[in-house]
Amino acid sequence: MRGRLWLGGNCGGGNRVMGMSIGVTGGAGYIGAHIVRLLERAGHAVVVIDDLSYGYATRAGHAELVQLDLADTAELPRLQAALDGCSAVVHVAGRKQVGESVERPAWYYQQNVGGMANLLLAMEAQGVGRLVFSSSAATYGEPSVGRVREDIDMKPINPYGESKLVGEWLARDAVRAWGLRAVNLRYFNVAGAGWDDLGDPAVLNLIPMVFQKLAAHRQPVIFGDDYPTEDGTCVRDYIHVLDIASAHMIALDYLDGDDRPFDAFNIGTGAGNSVRQVIEMIGEVTGLDVTPEIAPRRAGDPPVLIGEVERINRVFGWKADYDLRSIVDSSWRAWQASPDVGRR
Repeated sequence: MRGRLWLGGNCGGGNRVMGMSIGVTGGAGYIGAHIVRLLERAGHAVVVIDDLSYGYATRAGHAELVQLDLADTAELPRLQAALDGCSAVVHVAGRKQVGESVERPAWYYQQNVGGMANLLLAMEAQGVGRLVFSSSAATYGEPSVGRVREDIDMKPINPYGESKLVGEWLARDAVRAWGLRAVNLRYFNVAGAGWDDLGDPAVLNLIPMVFQKLAAHRQPVIFGDDYPTEDGTCVRDYIHVLDIASAHMIALDYLDGDDRPFDAFNIGTGAGNSVRQVIEMIGEVTGLDVTPEIAPRRAGDPPVLIGEVERINRVFGWKADYDLRSIVDSSWRAWQASPDVGRR
């Protein structure tokens, strides 16, 4: 990756190493912790902003940790203070459960859209001019094409996807209004672990959900096997969390350049695996019986969602390095290495 050392300010205050000073919202969570670790290894000063609802303070590395709720407008003064001296922000924090968003749409808008609005207000007030926004492939909804390009019509089918799309709109509005440099990274199904101590601690995604079932000596669950796909189960583009983190690093460099032809990029492998295929791979890696139980479909799940990654390959010079077996193998090692993690 092309991470460079910049001479930034002392992000969050205190004595900091020389380098680009970066705020990472959600930096104590699953994806954010990987980004923080790569940033610190590249010599950057980091401040983590996280409410710890899904994160752990121990995952923030050597970064300063500021615990606050981005969606709480009363926290704006503390948020501004945390960003004092920062050169950029990587915004990973947010709610991301599709089913929960269908059940609690207003709360999802409050959390994801309100949090984004507060962050942009704080960035503008402190003169922080660069933003990498962790968006989502859920912004595409249920596209009619096999591989989704960044320029198709955006028609999300659940409040979670809608809230991420509005976040992209807010970033573009800030670009026009006060000169923010922003890029939106739409990633697909994140899984795996870059290090054994940074596995996914939340049982919200397919692989840890299967692990949890297996640990309880129960069958994994497939939500719907009657989709219009080859084996009847949903097909997704599974991307290793370390690939996601490396793309955020390169996106920070992209924002420094004057030639920025696009403000949105898919982060994926360009290939899909079905839910059944992922469960079968878990069986191969673990040696356990993974015969699934079939349950009704969940609300808001499109049958197929695979990313076209030509744009990021060409513009960033980035491509995914890890395949499905690597994802499952690293997930299993991390799960076994951290039996005391809360599994929230």
